[in-house]
Amino acid sequence: MTIIWDHDPEAAETYRIALGGDVVQLQAGPRVSRALEQDASHDLVVIGPDIPLDDACEVAERARVDHPALGVILLRHRLEVGALAQALRSGVREVVQADDQRALADAVRRSAALTVQLSGHLPGSGGAEGKVITVFSAKGGVGKTTLSTNLAAYLASTGATTLLVDLDLMFGDVAISLQLQPHSSIHDLVAMRGHLDAQGLESVVTVHEDSGLHVLAAPADPSDADRVPSEVVLELLRVARSTYTYIVVDTPPSFTEHVLAAFDVSDLNLLIATLDIPAVKNLRVAINTLDALGAAREARRVVLNRADTKVGLSANDVETALKQQIAASVPNSLTVPASVNRGVPIVLHEPRGPVALAIRELGDHEIRQRFGEVLPNGTKRSFSLLRSIR
Repeated sequence: MTIIWDHDPEAAETYRIALGGDVVQLQAGPRVSRALEQDASHDLVVIGPDIPLDDACEVAERARVDHPALGVILLRHRLEVGALAQALRSGVREVVQADDQRALADAVRRSAALTVQLSGHLPGSGGAEGKVITVFSAKGGVGKTTLSTNLAAYLASTGATTLLVDLDLMFGDVAISLQLQPHSSIHDLVAMRGHLDAQGLESVVTVHEDSGLHVLAAPADPSDADRVPSEVVLELLRVARSTYTYIVVDTPPSFTEHVLAAFDVSDLNLLIATLDIPAVKNLRVAINTLDALGAAREARRVVLNRADTKVGLSANDVETALKQQIAASVPNSLTVPASVNRGVPIVLHEPRGPVALAIRELGDHEIRQRFGEVLPNGTKRSFSLLRSIR
């Protein structure tokens, strides 16, 4: 199947004869990336002439790594030497003038033939890629890092290889929340940019012994945050997919370029809300922003933390304000700050407590079953069903 990425709503019809076969049109780069992740049957991406060259090259570079048999053809209104060179360096197979349908049809045929050849020589893809779960809140103080660390610790305790990435590069608290003293941080990956592999990633993670969780800490010096390009985050997550079953990404309460990069490649986004109006308002703005960026709604789940707090706001009020159903609720408990101060995840310290049970339910039903794991009772949950933990 062919994807055409073009802002013109008539583009699919305009180029249909030259493209042939099944064609689906998308109008945003993140949607193209998501479609390629979700459906391996796509064998060609045609990028329209009005898509910025840098955006087109970024998608081509990712595709070259993640989908080496995929063809990318770039359309331009004028063929310029500089644009040709940049496009071909990024992995675009051919650059074609937009009004030359015959040249486009010939390029499509050549790309299809090359895809067939490459597919026959690529290593088998029987092993499933790891899943990226990004945990985000639009306001600080909602318990996001506590949920991230406990969720990741629980997934690791089930035997799944799990990496927790602290993407709050200036003020990340993942390491201190687990009482870890990391010897390296995400900043150390900058030196490996462009050639990061599984061994390089392993060299900078710190192991949480009680759970087996691997942690990639934020830099100790906040000034190092500006020295970590977003491309390093993308490369990190691509490499982590081939090594870990789950990659949990803890984020700061803002849309930094690093957070947006994580959202671009995430398989599931957990949006954390609490029963206070500023948190709900900010999360509503964040959801609107994600919609504008083309993020997939079906990969989004709202988690209500401290859900039983009596503050005059209800879960129904939150759902109404967010225009989205709450997928999971975690109760309030005084044992949570105590566990944070001890540096012991509550899912390990009090596994039968209400908070731990809620987080385990979240992990089981919104992550493990969602991505195909069969739990001990043998049941698997429908992807379209939302389970509420209340």
